[in-house]
Amino acid sequence: MKRTIIDASQLELEENVVSIKRVTKVVKGGRNMRFSALVVVGDKNGHVGAGVGKAAEIPEAIRKGKEDAIKHLIAVKLDKNKSITHDIIGKHTGANVLLKKAPEGTGIIAGGPARSVCELAGIENIRTKSLGSSNKQNVVLATIDALGQLKSPEEVAKLRNKSVEEILG
Repeated sequence: MKRTIIDASQLELEENVVSIKRVTKVVKGGRNMRFSALVVVGDKNGHVGAGVGKAAEIPEAIRKGKEDAIKHLIAVKLDKNKSITHDIIGKHTGANVLLKKAPEGTGIIAGGPARSVCELAGIENIRTKSLGSSNKQNVVLATIDALGQLKSPEEVAKLRNKSVEEILG
């Protein structure tokens, strides 16, 4: 999948911590406790990213997760209803997420991890269904994969050598 580099310095990004896990490494002297934080960032205007941070302290893990998310920002194609341009399925390891276009007034119909991605991307009308794995990290990454695959009607028309009116019907 082709990703465009987005300059995050000009965007006012909001963050949402989706999950914090305590992870343990068993060593000769006992157990080493650390924390892993899954963070989603977005500007609620078509840009969203997710990242994972790991550290011995929770605030440090969240900070690292936010930095990782900013590095992985993507641009999302939205239509005039603040919905996605077409239905799509995103995949990441065992998680599949179905994103369906929705008319004005539908709202965000999504589970926790997919909801946080859609809200921070600026989507206001969408229906989603998580298929397969319910692992929060994989669901978030599958949702971002789907949003990254979206194409605008203009891009589809150009690929097919047709006008936008022919594509939209």
